[in-house]
Parts: sequence; C-alpha cells; structure tokens
Amino acid sequence: MVQKGQIGVTTDNIFPIIKKFLYSDHEIFLREIVSNAVDATQKLKTLADVGEFKGELGDLSVRVSVDKKKKTVTVSDRGIGMTAEELDQYINQIALSSANDFLDKYKDNSNAIIGHFGLGFYSTFMVAKKVEIVTQSHNQDAPAVKWSCDGTPEYTMEEVKKEDRGTDIILHIDEENKEFLEKEKIESLLKKYCKFLPIPVVFGKKQEWKDGKNVETEEDNVVNEVNPLWKQKPTELKDEDYLQFYRTLYPMSFTDEPLFWIHLNVDYPFNLTGILYFPKIKSNLDLQRNKIQLYSNQVYVTDSVEGIVPEFLTLLHGVIDSPDIPLNVSRSYLQSDQNVKKISNHITKKVADKLEELFKKERPQFEEKWESLKLFIEYGMLSEEKFYDRAAKFALLKNSEQQSYTLEEYRELTKGSQTDKNGELIWLYASDRQEQYAPIEAAREKGYDVLLMDGQLDIHWMGLLEQKQEKTRFVRVDSDIIEHIIEKDEKSAPELNDKQKETLTEVVKSQLPVIEKTEFNVDFKALGESSKPVQITQNEFSRRMKEMAAMQQQMAFYGEMPDSYQLVLNADHPYIKELIAQSEEKEKEELKRTVTADTKLKQMVDLALLAGGLLKGEALNSFVKRSFEMI
Repeated sequence: MVQKGQIGVTTDNIFPIIKKFLYSDHEIFLREIVSNAVDATQKLKTLADVGEFKGELGDLSVRVSVDKKKKTVTVSDRGIGMTAEELDQYINQIALSSANDFLDKYKDNSNAIIGHFGLGFYSTFMVAKKVEIVTQSHNQDAPAVKWSCDGTPEYTMEEVKKEDRGTDIILHIDEENKEFLEKEKIESLLKKYCKFLPIPVVFGKKQEWKDGKNVETEEDNVVNEVNPLWKQKPTELKDEDYLQFYRTLYPMSFTDEPLFWIHLNVDYPFNLTGILYFPKIKSNLDLQRNKIQLYSNQVYVTDSVEGIVPEFLTLLHGVIDSPDIPLNVSRSYLQSDQNVKKISNHITKKVADKLEELFKKERPQFEEKWESLKLFIEYGMLSEEKFYDRAAKFALLKNSEQQSYTLEEYRELTKGSQTDKNGELIWLYASDRQEQYAPIEAAREKGYDVLLMDGQLDIHWMGLLEQKQEKTRFVRVDSDIIEHIIEKDEKSAPELNDKQKETLTEVVKSQLPVIEKTEFNVDFKALGESSKPVQITQNEFSRRMKEMAAMQQQMAFYGEMPDSYQLVLNADHPYIKELIAQSEEKEKEELKRTVTADTKLKQMVDLALLAGGLLKGEALNSFVKRSFEMI
C-alpha cells in the first residue's frame, strides 16, 4: 500500500528557498548524506557494543556510486536503518510551531532556516529533482520502506523488499547540476569533505596502470582515513608521523616543513582534538590564511575559522575537531556560543604554553626561528590582550648586530646609557641596516645600541610597546642628529636673529633639487666644530604615520601627505659660521649668487641628501660630475 502525504511544513516554499539561497554552497549535499550514513553506521556499532544488536555487523563501509545513464548518485550504508515510523518522524515531520512565521522572517537567510529546522537531508534538493530513500531497519521484524519526493511537500511511502539492513539515498540529479554525475567531481568532493570520516567510505574500485591505460581492480577505492593522526595518542607518534600528516593535509602546497606543532586533546569542559602547525612565516599576512581545517566528529566543515580561533591564530596550519562547536546544518556558518569562546581561549593558552616552553628549554633554537615566528607573535600581541601578557616574556628584540634580547633584558641593557634628561628610555632602531648604516655607526660610536625593526608589523608593534612599557619610546636612528637624539641636558641653540634665519633658510633651500611630494625645513644647531656641517633627518611622528598609512586604509590621508625632512646646519662648523656672518652683511639675492658660484654649500647639501638616500636622477648625476670637477 502506498502512503501519500505532505511533509510537515505548513508552507510550500521551503524547497525553493533551499534551492535558491543555498545554491552557492550546493556541493554540501554530499557531505550531509554521507555523514548521515556514517552516523547511522556508528549507531549500529554502539548498539552491538552494548548487546542490543545481536546480528553480524559484517562490512560497514558507506558506498557512494554514480550512474550516468540513470542520472543518479546513490549513497548506501549498512547501518541502523529506519522503520516506517522513524522515517515519518525524521524525514516528514520537519516543521516546528509557527513555521509560516519563521519562514517569512528568515526567507532571505537560508542558513537560519536550514539550521533551525535541522534539514541536512533536505540539502539534497539543491541538486536533485527527485530523492528516494530505501531503508531496512536493523530490527528484522520491521518491513523495508521506500520514500520518494520530487521537491514539493508531497511525498509517497510504501513497503518494498530490501535484501540487507541499512539505507540507500538515491538522488535523481537535475539538468542544472549535471556536473555531479561526473566521477571526478564526486571523488573530489568526497576527498574534501569525507577524507577523515570514522567509517570507510568507498567510491568504486581502485585503478592501476596496465597495458597503457588505467584499469579497475577488484579492490575497493576507500577515499578516507578512518583514524586520522589527531585522534591518536601523542605518546605513540613520532615527528615523522606529524610531518607526513602535514603533507597529507597540504599535498599541493610546496611549502617549507613546519617549525613545530601542538597536539590538542581536551575532553572537559568541552571536547576538542586537533593538531596545529607553525609554518615558516616571513611576510604577507594574507598569504598563509585559511589553512586550518575545521571538523566536527571528523566531518569537514570549513577552512574559515575566524569565529573559532583568534584572528592571529588563523596564520597557523592544521586541524581542529570539536563536536561542541555549534554548527547549523550547512556546517559552514558558526553561531555565537560560550563553548566557542572557551575553545578559543584554550587554543590561545596552548599556543602560548608551547612558545614559552620552547623559549625556556631551547632558547638558541627559538632565536634561530625568530624571523619565522616574529610576524605571528607580534600579530598576536597586537590583537589579543591575553596573548600579549604571555608573549611579553618570550618576544625578542634583535639589534643591528643580530643579538637577541627579551623586552626585560633589553631594558636592563639600555637603561644606563639611553635614558634621556626626562627619565625616558629611548630605544633607537633602524628599518634598513644598509641604507641607515651611517647613523647606526654614529649611534654605536656614542655607546648606544640600535635595534633592527624591519618586519611587516614592526611599526605597529613599536606603538603597542610604547603604551605597555613604562616611560619607553622608540626613535629611529636617523630621525635627528646623533648629538641630539638622546638629550642628556639642555642644549644651547645658536643665536640667530629673524632676518638671518629667513635669509639663510631661503639660501639653503635654493641649493636643494626639486623632489616630488617632499618638503624640507631648515634648522640650525650647535653641534661642535668637528661634526658634519649639514645633516638630514626625518621627523619620527610624521614618518611613522606614513608607514602605518601604508598598511591601514583608515589612515590613508597620512600617506597622501608630503614627506617632511629637517635640513640641519651645524652652526659651529667653520663654513656655516662664515655663512651666518655673511647673512648679516649681504642681502638675500646677493648671498644666493655667492653660494651658487662657490658650489661648496651645494656640495654639502648634496652629500647630506646622498647619505639620506634622497639624491637621485639628474641631481645625482650633477653631483657626480661636480665632484670630479672639484678633484
């Protein structure tokens, strides 16, 4: 007898909504029905373990097949099966109270609908014009049942003959989704979503190369690994096991081997297993993202884990598996939940524990790996307060001589010589050792230490450390003349009247080449007779703002501002002294003609520009020719 009825949805628009709004994610149908088949198989194993199922378990593989002629995809299991009553309960009665209101409210949000109703099975209607279920309960007394639905709320159910227990799901693929009748497509989806399911998933037979072509063997093609590494005991695993698993996870990634890894294994107050790898990261934050794969009971969910782990941890690679992370039925969108926050905090703690352990036990190796860890640790300190507190103990500062110090060690090293007249500790740094070689050496001659801060996030990290470290300030080594960069006492400024300042400023600027989007301010300082006559510095604040603007869109207006430099004239140098004296005697234009004819000031200015990396093109060519002529 054929039973007809309507699926328990009180409106007929559930199927169009599924088709329309889940279309972008329509490949998940295979994951849903295969994982349902695995669940049914595991339930039967549980019943057998507790003695409630007495029959032979036999082969428990889940089998997937494609029939291109019939245009069907079939997923078969030998699991617990369903009776007619169970089929009616689990498949037909999917409506809840106020279903109409709910559908109206969430009609534009397919994920809320699918998640609310628990419609994993119904994702099949995204790709099928008709779906059939043929099922035989493990209770042999119950007759087998066939259920059929063509994508409308109407269905039919009838008793049929079935040789074995378990369930077959038969999808009649529609014209729009013929790609799912290609074996290569189905196999790629099985490897993506079902690679680590705990029950063998079989798709056809293995092939071997014979007589110049691939031929099928008698051996089942099992597409998954039922006991993945993260489910095994860490004490029973070797380094090579972890490295081999890394290669399994990323077979097409020609990347370096990971630096080290963390094996997660928690069963209280939440369930969490997994393996997180630390890749070698040197630059480009986005390049390495979305390499953590999220699983729920070994079913692949997503590689977008921003909602589960803090953002900086998305730079790691590996696997997280937790049944306690709440997922809707599409398994692609996370919902806000306290367990997620607990898991996030736990992962952050485990990562900090591992890094601190390596630092304490293997500091030389930790220092060697610092360049690969630096970006990750700085990112974490910038984005997570709790991680900052832990990482402050092992984060390293590297100086221009490649020596490494913790923050506390560096404070002790520099507080004697680099504390200024206001009691503020000045940490000097360079962003390019070669380009800033001269000011670095000048600082070292003064007994100062210079840090090398050339990382992608260093400019932001320095700002954070200035907030966290009491009375500490970073100053680039070329941001002022070395005599003034760490002021120990009040400096007496040279005495120039307004006329002299105005005249000399205009005269000096007349010797500068035109450099696009660059401004120069002229300043006079008493630096001693033996110091250079002309030096160029760049204000720390404006330069730092421009560097930050290059990375942060909301600060883009700083990037559009011209570069601002200080042209510092040493009022104690004999030539500059003479120039100052002439500014009292001569008018502006006459003094301009004098210094232009003399070329000495021009040469000094060009030398300062050259030292600062600012002399280029025609100006550089003229300087070289002039230098040869002077020789």
